[in-house]
Parts: sequence; structure tokens; C-alpha cells
Amino acid sequence: MTTNKKFYIIAHNIRSLYNIGTMFRTADALGVDQLFLTGYSGQPPRKEISKVALGADESVPWQHYKSLTYLVDKLKNQGVKIVILEKSKDSVDYRKFKPSFPLALIVGNEVRGVSADTLKKADKVIELPMAGIKESLNVGVALGAAGYYLNSFRD
Repeated sequence: MTTNKKFYIIAHNIRSLYNIGTMFRTADALGVDQLFLTGYSGQPPRKEISKVALGADESVPWQHYKSLTYLVDKLKNQGVKIVILEKSKDSVDYRKFKPSFPLALIVGNEVRGVSADTLKKADKVIELPMAGIKESLNVGVALGAAGYYLNSFRD
């Protein structure tokens, strides 16, 4: 993949190690360039991650950063577009968003999502429309849906 088509995933404060495993497996399927685990997100080696990742935790390049703010600022300084998957007052239906790369997609905590301060740093906030009574999907499932959509623009 050329430099201008780089695709990163940032998983911030993900409490479930099984969700982290799902993210590794999804990152592998999408061929992302790097998975960043930030805040208190669990890190390999952990049996719970490996159980779901099925080896992707050993093949997907990843790094841990304690500070999401530091990582976002660093990536923005490198020209990376910051996109957050979060339902908010400023979010748009992901199907109406046409991404440009390099791009980092942030998914946040299973309950609290991403902070208001981080939302302000985003180039775009996208959401998955929900037809039922629930307001969101599992974070790993949501990453898969949005990730495949965004990845289709890398071709």
C-alpha cells in the first residue's frame, strides 16, 4: 500500500480483551498498516486476546500509547486524517462520508465512547445508523462495518 493510502485503527480504553482480539482479527482482515491500543486497552500477550484473534495478535503491527491525545496530535502532524466512529451531535452517516488517506479510525470505550476533547480533534465523526431500539453495536462489530466501508476507498 502506498504511503497516501495508509489506514490505521486506534482502539481507546477498550475494557474487553475479547473485543481487543476481535480488533486484531479485523485489522488483519482489512490489511491495516497499524493497530494502536491506547489508554487502558489490553495488550498482547493475553490468552483472552489470542483466543479471538486466532494469531492476528502476532501478525498485525501494533503499538501501545498511554495518551490518546499525544497519538492523535502526532498522527495529525504527519498529515493523517482523524476519523472517529461515534454517535454525536456532529456525526454523519458513515455511508455519506468519502474518506481520504492516510486515515486513522478511532473507536472508543464500549460504554463511554470517546471524550468530547478528542471529538473536537477529529477531521470527521461518523456513525452507523441504528434501526432498532439500541443506540450502538458492539465496538468490535462496529469497527468491522465502518472499517470495511473505509477500506473500500483504498482500492
